[in-house]
Amino acid sequence: MHKPFDTLGRLSLCAAGLAPAAAAGQQPAAPPNVIIIYADDLGFGDLSCNGSRTIATPNADRAAREGVRFTNVHTVASTSTPARYGLLTGQYPWRKPGTGIAAGDAGMIISPEQYTLADLFKSAGYVTGAVGKWHLGLGETARQQWNGEIAPGLRDIGFDYSFIMAATGDRVPCVYIENQRVVNLDPEDPIAVSYEKPFPGEPTGRDNPELLRMTPSHGHDQAIVHGIPRIGYMKGGKSALWRDEEIADRITEKALGFIADNRGRPFFLYLGTNDIHVPRVPHERFAGRSGMGPRGDAVLSFDHTVGKVLDALDSLGLADNTLLIISSDNGPVVDDGYNDRAAELLGDHRPWGDFRGGKYSAFEAGTRVPFIVRWPGHVAANRISDALLSHIDLYASLAALCGAALPEGAAPDSRNHLGTLLGTDSEGAEYVVGINLSQTLSVISDGWKYIAPSNAPARNEATDTEMGNDPAEQLYDLRNDPGERRNVAAGNPGEVARLKALLDRIKTRPPRSGR
Repeated sequence: MHKPFDTLGRLSLCAAGLAPAAAAGQQPAAPPNVIIIYADDLGFGDLSCNGSRTIATPNADRAAREGVRFTNVHTVASTSTPARYGLLTGQYPWRKPGTGIAAGDAGMIISPEQYTLADLFKSAGYVTGAVGKWHLGLGETARQQWNGEIAPGLRDIGFDYSFIMAATGDRVPCVYIENQRVVNLDPEDPIAVSYEKPFPGEPTGRDNPELLRMTPSHGHDQAIVHGIPRIGYMKGGKSALWRDEEIADRITEKALGFIADNRGRPFFLYLGTNDIHVPRVPHERFAGRSGMGPRGDAVLSFDHTVGKVLDALDSLGLADNTLLIISSDNGPVVDDGYNDRAAELLGDHRPWGDFRGGKYSAFEAGTRVPFIVRWPGHVAANRISDALLSHIDLYASLAALCGAALPEGAAPDSRNHLGTLLGTDSEGAEYVVGINLSQTLSVISDGWKYIAPSNAPARNEATDTEMGNDPAEQLYDLRNDPGERRNVAAGNPGEVARLKALLDRIKTRPPRSGR
């Protein structure tokens, strides 16, 4: 049974080093609000606070100055759907079939029987919201009805309010869904979606290039929505279609509305931005500002969203009682399917920072992502932490923060590292496990990284990404070689054996059963 915050919650905070006399600040009298801003494809090197000299992200930099900036935090996977699944369920995605990159019409990947992060916050008395990119499926099957209530949906997995994109900007249906109904849908113009065959009479990017204002570099040649070819086929729903240039503003507006509407009670907000995923079509006020084309402009758009959230918390008097986490679902990719000149205009900018690989990869740039924690008065300002941490552990750590007891079987792979999250513990996690697009597993522990053997391609030629796949075992000394340039497996058989055994133990350990 859930215990009041002033008992279990205070004990959890004290265990994290936040006793009333702690240098980090005073213990809150009420459970803090929690906001997770989850960017899409934002690289470690895309933020100026992480050392980039080629782009300015003043709002993310401000959050870092007012909190803790982490340098060694990893997503669960180097692609979107499995990374988000792990964050919201506390279960490694490779334990559940069907958690690969989801189609736009996928059935809901998180089942209503699973106890989610949103369920956890509800049990602690929070109001819960999800705004922005979802990409975890909706409905029971891949043939759900888009023209009425879409069920099951986010309400069935713990979210009181939702305003989402079903999948991604490059996948149909290109509509917003609010509380499980398509926004602005004309019942006389119902939506139909297919990921198998086109609808007769509907133009496609492959057959009608004369209708395009953005052309594909690979894939992305099916349904055309507002001059942009997408993945999947769609017809109908004309009055409900989004305008790509306005997606960031619409998502931000709904997030700020949720914050304002619930300022008098504890809330949890999962804010998934569309930036900087393809197609990159930032609002006109950002166009050309970065000097790096639409990709760089989309980074500025993301930073603008961060600034609007910071300003809202300040103006509503909520900053001191809101734990804000800023991160990304996976690492960066430059050419991800559209001719937007992203590679040509990159110049000296390095979205991956000093790391190797990127989105889709088992190398560090695939999963090592920006991570900032801000909670004025409770988290020390202007601190940098090199502690190892995984998004999988946010679930158990936030449970400790808000004083919620985890039911048996919930978040089976999550571990409580609240002290690390709040910057009071420099030790971090014992290990971090990741998976790439090819289903190649890796494990990091004690400064070493082991990548399991794989016969999958070593490079994704379409995106020009090193995938980290190799038939031989790989071992990297991340303390001395963070760029993973030297495979030292042959000279360190003991470390290879230790990490291989650790990964095997994690893989074969049965997750706890129950909801």
